[in-house]
Amino acid sequence: MTELLNSISVPSHPSSSTKPTSSTPTMTSIPKQTRQWIVSNPPKTNVHLDGDNATWTLQTVDIPELQAGQVLVKAKYLSNDPAQRGWIQDGVDAERLYVPPVRKGDVMRSIGIGEVILSKDENLKEGQIVSYMPDWQEYKVAEAKACMPIQEDEEAGIRATHYIGAMGGPGVTAWWGLMDVAKTTKEDTVVVSGAAGCTGSMVVQLAKHVIGCKRVIGIAGGEKKCKYVESLGADVCVDYKAADFEEQLIKATEGYAEVYFDNVGGPILDLMLKRIKRYGRVAVCGSISTYNDPESTNLKNWFEVIANRIELKGLIVLDAFMQGKGPEITGNLRNAVKEKKIQIEVQEETIVPTKFEDIPKTWMMLFEGGNQGKLVTELQF
Repeated sequence: MTELLNSISVPSHPSSSTKPTSSTPTMTSIPKQTRQWIVSNPPKTNVHLDGDNATWTLQTVDIPELQAGQVLVKAKYLSNDPAQRGWIQDGVDAERLYVPPVRKGDVMRSIGIGEVILSKDENLKEGQIVSYMPDWQEYKVAEAKACMPIQEDEEAGIRATHYIGAMGGPGVTAWWGLMDVAKTTKEDTVVVSGAAGCTGSMVVQLAKHVIGCKRVIGIAGGEKKCKYVESLGADVCVDYKAADFEEQLIKATEGYAEVYFDNVGGPILDLMLKRIKRYGRVAVCGSISTYNDPESTNLKNWFEVIANRIELKGLIVLDAFMQGKGPEITGNLRNAVKEKKIQIEVQEETIVPTKFEDIPKTWMMLFEGGNQGKLVTELQF
């Protein structure tokens, strides 16, 4: 399962511009211990950063000795994803979760980018930049086969961090959700919530510039984010923080929408059930509005699903990889970037320089609306 999770950020071609350095670290520079954040109090509702009920605890442990086929990787960037909240939910039923839950005493799980600083594998050398599962720890002994060399492309503007963002899980999620789950066509009007986030912003661009949908409507919070979404190609972006949000959304979806890509759940999903055309499709990707309060979901408009025969289908990006489509989709995304159909620019990432002891604080920005595009933790040592 770890290898499968790691494959979300795997590029479709061998590494080219990211090359190993010629120098090998001296043994005196190899760390013997690493700090790590462990889950100490799995939350039922809100996450707590401090106090007796703090969700995570910082600890220092010895690094195990490297074995054949393993590498020691130093974390450089951590991916921050709403799904992580579900992984640590107190009392979650492991049989109903799509990945093993992160239990009390476990190191917090995370996808990321790191640098190989010691290798006992012939295919990975010191200095190689890789995508892997660093979890929330400084150094990790990892199986070399689960660490994938990343392919940067200076000419196309593709950086390492894009492989945990637009070129990684969020980008593949957007493609998979639109193309395979919702089966979106150019004749469709598409609405996407969380449109300023990494997945949502990719949905906007794919719908408008790759599929060529007749109308693309974003939903985001605040004037700045809405303008950003419209700059990506949305015909209009509706501000869910506005006092007249419902009236604006009704106006924007006049004639209704064939496809809704849902990243937030809750009241916005409930409202959108009244704005989906008969026989419309909903790709249910996320529910960030309810992650900290799972019992708050209250869909008043559920009968719309029955009356208008609306199809709702949940999606997990791991399905794309389990079906062997991950590399193909990543290749399609690279081509769309090179053809200038997808913008990969600085504003599509919120990269936050973070001290190791502040990792949870940066992660919390996911739930505070503090990021535009992909939220990335850049570790400062």
